[in-house]
Amino acid sequence: MPILSFGSRNIDLITGKKTMTIRKLWKKPVKKGDRLHCYWNLVSKEREKVFEAEVIDVEILTFHELLKRDDLILEEGFKDSKELKTEFHKMYIEELKKDTLFQVIRFRKLPIELWEGEKIDEKAMITQRADILFDSGKYNQSAMCYDAALKFDPRDIYLLNKKGDNLSRLGKFEEAIKCYNQALNIDPENEFVWNNKALALLNSGNPEKALKSSQKALEINPDNSVILYWQGFILEMLGKYKDALQAYDKVLELDYQNPEVWNARGNLLSEIGKTEEALESYDKALELCLEDEGDSVAFNRKGNALLELGRFEEALECYDDALALEKNNYIFWSNKGVALMELNRFNEAVECFNKVLQIDPSNDDARVLKDECLENL
Repeated sequence: MPILSFGSRNIDLITGKKTMTIRKLWKKPVKKGDRLHCYWNLVSKEREKVFEAEVIDVEILTFHELLKRDDLILEEGFKDSKELKTEFHKMYIEELKKDTLFQVIRFRKLPIELWEGEKIDEKAMITQRADILFDSGKYNQSAMCYDAALKFDPRDIYLLNKKGDNLSRLGKFEEAIKCYNQALNIDPENEFVWNNKALALLNSGNPEKALKSSQKALEINPDNSVILYWQGFILEMLGKYKDALQAYDKVLELDYQNPEVWNARGNLLSEIGKTEEALESYDKALELCLEDEGDSVAFNRKGNALLELGRFEEALECYDDALALEKNNYIFWSNKGVALMELNRFNEAVECFNKVLQIDPSNDDARVLKDECLENL
């Protein structure tokens, strides 16, 4: 009973696209008709059975011959012989010589009812793999897995929704909307799918349609704070600032401790010229997430609001707090330079703009502001 272990690189195994593997020749070589038991990462805690297969063909090649077979190299998932050679030297501890023998094993996956060993829930296994890939940002690979899982059940709402999310991450918004529509045809009362459709519509340049989808989601559950937040964002994009502010305020009635919403509220208030109220929102956001690395953005926004109010010393403190958390952010350095200019501290401002130009040499704004400072020295 030969056992094969595959790494996460071999995602095509799930889809059935890959039905071949290349392995160093074993003491007991694999032969046609053998049953293979195949696992993900056999020697790690992530070990998981993926399928059983029957060997349909075996070809024996020397390492030298293998490196000349571009067809096999590409089929195995490598771009060229150099990449295969590098990976195989990592994979096999002992030295690989020109005459080292390898077996090219071709197989066909067996339906689960024909497995000899432990049966698994293939759909659950593939879905889990898709979710792991999605969460780690490997969207092209996770898309293939969601497609493979949907072959088991094309009407699975969770999978249709996740496939839509995946397509959205890839910028394929029209395809994502089709997935959400499929899910909504099956479950028209799913508030989360309506909300995700709204975001895809917004990103595809249809804010009015996005608002309609968002309103549909809120009709189903008026107290869903996530949907309310995104409706506020959509309304803001449409220039409906009063309605957007009401949406953010409603979110805060439901989730007062949400720093992201306080930040969004501050940005909106700053946009419509209510700077003092914006400051209060930024302060609340900072209070709620003082240990969060994301505070750098909130400190910067608060600094911008203080700058608008002419409170330059306080703005400078905020920019310093932002830079303490994110020292190579050229936007923060530039804003600090502007605050220093307002305080007539031109030498220090020049240093800030020099820092901007070190990080972003093509920044014309920093160059112009630096020249203005030099003229005032």
